Amino acid sequence: MKKLAILGSTGSIGTSSLDVIRQHREEFQVVALAAGTNITILMEQIKEFQPELVSVASAELATQLRHSLQEQALSSLPEIHYGDEGLIAVATHPAAEVVVTAVVGTMGLRPTLAAIRQGKNIALANKETLVAAGHLVMQEAEEQGVSVVPVDSEHSAIFQVLQGENQRAIQRIILTASGGAFRDLTRDELEHVTVEGALNHPNWRMGAKVTIDSATMMNKGFEVMEAHWFFKMPYSHIEVLLHDESIIHSMVEFRDQAILAQLGTPDMRVPIQFALTYPDRLPLNSQSLNLAQLGTLHFRPMDFDRYPCIKWAFEVGEMGGTMPAVFNAANEIAVASFLDGRISFLSIENMIEAVLEKHENLSHPELDDIFAADRWARRIASSFMME
Repeated sequence: MKKLAILGSTGSIGTSSLDVIRQHREEFQVVALAAGTNITILMEQIKEFQPELVSVASAELATQLRHSLQEQALSSLPEIHYGDEGLIAVATHPAAEVVVTAVVGTMGLRPTLAAIRQGKNIALANKETLVAAGHLVMQEAEEQGVSVVPVDSEHSAIFQVLQGENQRAIQRIILTASGGAFRDLTRDELEHVTVEGALNHPNWRMGAKVTIDSATMMNKGFEVMEAHWFFKMPYSHIEVLLHDESIIHSMVEFRDQAILAQLGTPDMRVPIQFALTYPDRLPLNSQSLNLAQLGTLHFRPMDFDRYPCIKWAFEVGEMGGTMPAVFNAANEIAVASFLDGRISFLSIENMIEAVLEKHENLSHPELDDIFAADRWARRIASSFMME
């Protein structure tokens, strides 16, 4: 039985992970869960999966959770932690063999590194970890001899395609992108779009921040940067193709011009389960893909003028250093500002570009340098709100 810890258990990836586990009780045991502020969902997860340790965002929430659990008169109560130290406690639980990192933002970086240093294998759904510090994370994983398996559907597709293949034979990686909620709108039509419209993704159900990132194509930009680290692939050998249906999750072209793809219905439980069961495959109660019924798949080239965030992702990735951390931090502040109704949709890009232009890149950052750059970018991005 494989023992798991989940960071971000109440989010979309976390709840989907627990649904996979629910289908395979004999295969998995949940030993630790970390949530943010949604203790209502966490309470239900605790009652169902009986973890030994849980964590929430703050001391106040930890107290509230403790009192609520005591009122339930459960046979055993989990150890309760909170904050950044709580995330690390969950990630380094002594019994955990695999840690699912599904929190959003750079808060996932420290617990992921801590888990790797404790010899835990990682099922990685936290994009920002590799975006901000891919060089540190993958080097640490190699030194510790642990695996970092992708959970994102695109990287999982590439990972699955490459099983049994010689990586030196890869000619290019082709990431597919849905285009997000506004994929059929012109730049002029984006001037007055709403938060509600941006959150209406055509194919996937995701958290708010990731859904907005999909609409700006920042999400795909981050995935380009992740692919660079996951598969040790130069940026010049990574391409992005618009694919409306999200059926082909990504492709790999080899030097003999053969292109291999992984296909499936848009269901995040499929890549999640593969990350948890790798190298094995288990049955999954999910919709089977009917190609005859589907009929046609559509593809379009990426328009870097329409989606400047993805163009910047290639440029920032090539620069390396502290620039990716700044890129990510500025985006987090910009997206939060849009979700709060303080800036327009197109101002997300304006804020990111302004922060990038102000940053003096540090070429070979250590972890403290990355977090310093992250704090700087957040401060500069926030200052634009007051201008």
